[in-house]
Amino acid sequence: MNTFAILQENAAKYGNKPALIFHDHIVTFADLPAKVFRLANALQKAGLQKGDRLGICLANGPEFVYAYLAGFICGAVVVPLDFMLKSDEISSCLTHSEAKIFIAADRPDLNLSVIRDTIPTLRETIVFNREKGAANPFQQCLDASFESPLKVEVNDTDPALIMYTSGTTGSPKGILLNYQHLKGSPEAMKYFVDLTDKDIKLAAIPFSHVAGFIYIQNCIIFGITLVIMDRFNPYEFLRLVQEHKVSCFHIVPAMYTALLSLKQIEKFDLSSLRWVVVFGAPSSPEIMERFHKYCPNAQLLNGWGMTETCPPNTVTPLGSRNIASVGKPSPLSEIKIVDEEDREVAVGKIGEILIRGWIVMKEYYKDPESTAQMKRNGWLYTGDIGRKDEEGFIYIVGRKKEMIKVAGQIVYAPEVESAFYKHESVLEAAVIGVADDMRGEVVKAFIVLKQGQHVSPEDLRYFAREHLANFKVPQTIEIRGQLPKNRTGKIDKEILKCERKSDAKYA
Repeated sequence: MNTFAILQENAAKYGNKPALIFHDHIVTFADLPAKVFRLANALQKAGLQKGDRLGICLANGPEFVYAYLAGFICGAVVVPLDFMLKSDEISSCLTHSEAKIFIAADRPDLNLSVIRDTIPTLRETIVFNREKGAANPFQQCLDASFESPLKVEVNDTDPALIMYTSGTTGSPKGILLNYQHLKGSPEAMKYFVDLTDKDIKLAAIPFSHVAGFIYIQNCIIFGITLVIMDRFNPYEFLRLVQEHKVSCFHIVPAMYTALLSLKQIEKFDLSSLRWVVVFGAPSSPEIMERFHKYCPNAQLLNGWGMTETCPPNTVTPLGSRNIASVGKPSPLSEIKIVDEEDREVAVGKIGEILIRGWIVMKEYYKDPESTAQMKRNGWLYTGDIGRKDEEGFIYIVGRKKEMIKVAGQIVYAPEVESAFYKHESVLEAAVIGVADDMRGEVVKAFIVLKQGQHVSPEDLRYFAREHLANFKVPQTIEIRGQLPKNRTGKIDKEILKCERKSDAKYA
């Protein structure tokens, strides 16, 4: 992907059309190249060369877009880090990736000088500060007299991105993607949907995650206007849809649930939406149908993919109403479903989803063992469990690690959660397996009720028995005010599982 040429072509084609909108700040397609080129020039002067690692830790905003694109123009390997990571986690990822330059927001909980001193490869840290009157070296790079950066030729096989799936200190897992992989998501979007330069998208997913990065790619490849949120807020999200006449977006199921929990949702005009996508976790069709009442002009789409595979890899075909399925694959990849002996299963049978094609990651960076576990015999073993129907639609049942074995019977957590979403009083549901001396494991559910609703755990168990086989009905149900979420808005079941382990330890 020739980022330099794309930005120049967009400037000539779209001129003063807004490329980025952030609060009251507008960056046009004509403005965007100059800002990116100035930053790229500053990075080259700081010593960033082709193949060097460029760490980025910023909240969503235009600056993150500039940093990504400037890194690609330099032929660097961009290392985007979640803005909520702590110092030890950031240091771990920067050390592991051998970062040379680090662009970071000034945060009171981070000592950037200590981070710089602990990373042996780090040559320079460029600090960004949005506060008025504060020192802002990043802005100084953007304000410097214009000087075009040196053009760097990159090959498809050159490394382009290291995206960390976890910031865990001591064992970060970095997904290594090359410059050909940067074409994967845009090519998939061309196949699945009908994006044009008339579209306006609203980005509320962190840019440090692949689903957030796709928004940036949509902007420069399709010439769309991108409205940016620095963090997800349900009320603000709907307000921005109405104000900017947003035409499409993709978010995770928990974000739809948060939007539906707002009493004011009926007051917003969402008629500009023409399609909306749910992705990132097995979703409940009931949630999407509920949301559709407020944007009847929009088509509901369900999608699936992984950071390792340049998503989206499957999406509901335009015109289909099969929102329970994650759709069908694009021609960019081949997908099959296999049993535990790697034999392809029959239509309708459940197994692990495998995928192969040029869109699959090269490796987990400096982790041959994890790479060998995931990539075998030319296929990527996704860990997702699913099935395929006679028409080729794929359905996600859950993750391998979400299988709960109750006295030898297999229960998939998303199936139980989906049953609870049929209850009119349930806002959110999360299901895990907990150890049991008699049955090995039993099912436990965590439920959040809609505001003003009162339902007992026993009533919920009775409701579940109407929709599930007895062995799938939760042994215990815990009603909570909220459920833990990760940075992309998904319910964080690992926290719930850790709570259970802690309870058992001190029981």
